[in-house]
Amino acid sequence: MLKIAGIQASCSPNKESNLTRAINLARLAMENGARLICFTQLFYLPWFPCHIEEKNFALAEDLQSEAIRRLQALAKEGEAALVCPVFEKTAAGNYYNSAVIIDSDGEILGRYRKMHIPDLPLWRERFYFEEGDLGFPVFETAYARIGVQLCWDAFYPEGFRILALKGAQIVFCPTAAAYATQQRWKKVIYGHAISNNLYIMRVNRVGKEAKQTFYGNSFCVTPQGELLEETAAGEQSLLLCDLELQEVELLRRQWAFFQSRRPESYQEISRLAD
Repeated sequence: MLKIAGIQASCSPNKESNLTRAINLARLAMENGARLICFTQLFYLPWFPCHIEEKNFALAEDLQSEAIRRLQALAKEGEAALVCPVFEKTAAGNYYNSAVIIDSDGEILGRYRKMHIPDLPLWRERFYFEEGDLGFPVFETAYARIGVQLCWDAFYPEGFRILALKGAQIVFCPTAAAYATQQRWKKVIYGHAISNNLYIMRVNRVGKEAKQTFYGNSFCVTPQGELLEETAAGEQSLLLCDLELQEVELLRRQWAFFQSRRPESYQEISRLAD
């Protein structure tokens, strides 16, 4: 049995207080036995992509930042692997909506960079973030093989299929969703879980910020597409779930979706226009 956790924390304009709040909640999750912990999208920053403003680029940090070092120390302290969504700045001057994966010994395993970047009212992400250039990596943590799909990525099935084919057992989906969209998120994520026999945990922002209110209501789905646990809407809370990882391999043998694939017939998808 593996216990995992989602940290459904609120954010203020104060980056330091946001990080401290999230770390304290993660410690509480560790005290309750969690060994894999996921934070929400851009979890210690206010939701700056709600509008276009050049000064917001100053919020970006590289992987040597003080925040990352504190998270590495946290992972080592609690012997828990962490999924940490950040505003990443590279030495070459590129900016990404990323998730840094820290293993239970405090070492950085790598990062995922969000592939699908929306440009919508209050989600003006294309102004800030480049499209991900690292593909769909699977991270071998001390406890499980995991992948990440950040927010808008959840509406594209290709990433989940690639992660499953590469051996992922759990996919974490850190999000920043407002309005009454919960049923849409549930339906699409349930479908990915069923068709790829994956555990999927969606961890959503919560609380009122400058221009919108995030509703939380994080949830985790089993490889059979059944709801395992969920949090209440509108409240800062922990999502704690017990997973049976052997269920992933068992279902993949029983349903055999991957054995029936016809990859030679799918080339057309890369040639089709919108």
